[in-house]
Amino acid sequence: MTNGRLVVLGSCGGWPQADRACSGFVIEHEGLRVVLDLGYGTLPRLFALTGSSVGEGIDAVVVTHGHPDHVVDLHGLFRARWFGQPNAPAVPLYAPEGVIAQIARLEDADAATVRRVFDWHPLPAGPYRIGPFRLDSWALPHYVPNAGVRVTAPGLVVAYSGDTGPDPALAELGRNADLYLLEATSRDQQSGVRWAPDVPQLHLSARQAGEAAAAAGAHRLMLTHFWPGNDREQSRAEAREVFRGEVLLADEGLEVPLPGLRGEGRQLGLP
Repeated sequence: MTNGRLVVLGSCGGWPQADRACSGFVIEHEGLRVVLDLGYGTLPRLFALTGSSVGEGIDAVVVTHGHPDHVVDLHGLFRARWFGQPNAPAVPLYAPEGVIAQIARLEDADAATVRRVFDWHPLPAGPYRIGPFRLDSWALPHYVPNAGVRVTAPGLVVAYSGDTGPDPALAELGRNADLYLLEATSRDQQSGVRWAPDVPQLHLSARQAGEAAAAAGAHRLMLTHFWPGNDREQSRAEAREVFRGEVLLADEGLEVPLPGLRGEGRQLGLP
C-alpha cells in the first residue's frame, strides 16, 4: 500500500441492486487502511480487498450514521473479529452514538461485548488522529444523526457526506478536497416522488451534489448513494451542469488514485 487510493465497496442507496452493494469505501495511504461505511453487501468485497475473512488488515472504521445501507455489514465484521480473532486488539470505530447498540441488538449481546471488538469514538466530535490521518466531522441534516467526515494527511484531502440534505456546512466539509464523495440519491428521478416545498430535503440530488462540490472548491467529485433504478449517467450530466471539475461515478471495485490523477480510475474486479 505504498500509493494512496480510494476503493469503492458499494455505491447504492436504500438497498443494493443485483451485483452491487450499498455505501462503502476504503482509503489506503502510507500503509494504513480506513473503511468508510459498511452497508449491505460491502463486507465480501472488503474481505477480498484485504485477503482476510477474519477482519485482518483493517486499521479503523468510520460509520457516518445508523441506517442499515451504511452500517449493517459492520455486524458481519464484528462476527469475523469476535469468532475469527478473539484475542486481537479492538478496531477503532468512529460513529454516532447508537451504532454500538445497533450491533449489540443484532448479536443479541450487550454493548460491552461489542466494545471488546470495536473501540468506539463518537461522531461528530474530534478531531481525531488515525495514524497519518486527521479525521474531522460535521453534523449534517438527515433522518437520523449523520456525520459528514473529512480525512486529511499531508497533500491529501478526502471528504464524504454520508447522507444529507442541502446544508451550508457541506462547503466547509469539502473545502479544496482532492476527492469529495457526495450522495446523489436523486429521488427526483423516481416517478411519483416530489418534494413538498415546506418539507426539509434530507437527501441530495445530483445537481445539488454538484453545487455543494462547486461551493467547496473541490477538485474532483464522486457521486454515490444512487437510488436503485436511477440513470447514473443522467446524474453525472446534471452534476456537470454546475461543477466544472471531474465528476466520477462510484462503481463497485473502482480504484481511484490519491491524491489523484485525472481519469476514471480502474476496476479491481472485486466480487
